[in-house]
Amino acid sequence: CITVSWKMPEEDSRIDHFVLEYRKTNFDGLPRVKDEQRWELIDYIKATEYTLSGLKFDTKYINIRVQACNKAVAGEYSDPVTLETKAFVFSLDSTSSHLNLKVEDTYVEWDPTGGKGQEKIKGKENKSRSGAPSPKRTSISARSSARGSRDHFTGESYTVLGDTAIESGQHYWEARAQKDCKSYSVGVTYRNMGKFDQLGKTNSSWCIHINNWLQTTLSAKHNNKTKTLDIPVPDRIGVFCDFDGGQLAFYNANSKELLHTFRTKFTQPLLPGFMIWCGGLTVSTGLQVPSAVKTLQKNENGLSGSTSSLNNTA
Repeated sequence: CITVSWKMPEEDSRIDHFVLEYRKTNFDGLPRVKDEQRWELIDYIKATEYTLSGLKFDTKYINIRVQACNKAVAGEYSDPVTLETKAFVFSLDSTSSHLNLKVEDTYVEWDPTGGKGQEKIKGKENKSRSGAPSPKRTSISARSSARGSRDHFTGESYTVLGDTAIESGQHYWEARAQKDCKSYSVGVTYRNMGKFDQLGKTNSSWCIHINNWLQTTLSAKHNNKTKTLDIPVPDRIGVFCDFDGGQLAFYNANSKELLHTFRTKFTQPLLPGFMIWCGGLTVSTGLQVPSAVKTLQKNENGLSGSTSSLNNTA
């Protein structure tokens, strides 16, 4: 959220209310006449302060301006103020996700039949393939290599990664699983995660895992070590990553209760990672780090963690 406050040059008892307008933009400085975004209006503000909440920060900047009004006429708008909105925006990468996962932008869903059709196609290709690959297959392979793409996750690694890496700074995103989802993980990994690897089972991935089979359990996983967390599973999970500070923290996104913190030293770029089995999961990106999370992190930094068995330098 963004809290905006303003002050009149001089007191005016005739002012009845204020109008605040804002718009997202990718341009620094004054708004452009033909900007791609339109102004959003909030009317009848009685105070000289207003908090914009629920915004998705999917552009680099936001323009804000205020107008004073009495019951008859409105005054001129203030000079626009441009604020930088640093936020981590990513989509889910369907090019490397497990074939049993349906991936669309920021939503992933388990599909038990997803890989069967692909296996039949591969079988036909293998039967008809000669010793030399066809020109078509060669060109596709070359394009894939140029993009730096990776193999699809396979086996029991029902994984999908984000398409944007974290290399510095503090970032926050959220994940919400369907209520009937049987098993899912939310975390981060280095790019070198193998196609058979699972989140939390390597020394270069960290996650929390939720199992909803006979009974619901919540656990933290890293380097094939598991720590059971005696905490109710939240509807939405918030992920806070401080790359430079070497912290990865998970929160109840509604109450901002801390679930678990990993402390380490990140030596390579990180990708958001998700594992899901039997169900669907939605990711929310473009979010600012909540002020409650910032406060909790400051308090956490002054305390010794209770998760040392899962911490390391990777």
